[in-house]
Amino acid sequence: MPDWLIWILVGAVAGVLADLVIKGINLGLIGKIIVGILGGYLGGWLLGLVGLSFTSTTLGKILTAFVGAVVLLLILRLIRRK
Repeated sequence: MPDWLIWILVGAVAGVLADLVIKGINLGLIGKIIVGILGGYLGGWLLGLVGLSFTSTTLGKILTAFVGAVVLLLILRLIRRK
């Protein structure tokens, strides 16, 4: 399977899961995928700062992207409240 397709699938799963945890932000499916993909980069960077890496398995990639997506949605929620 091509890497870009894996990124989209992991991003979609992570974005949907993050949306279930962080309520009140309606981004639609494409928005959730984008948040999940960007969350993968942010999550990888944040977890790398504390010396953790879960990206060796698909579940680990989803977990990493989920962590980053939750952080992104929390930041988005803060920005929208102002």
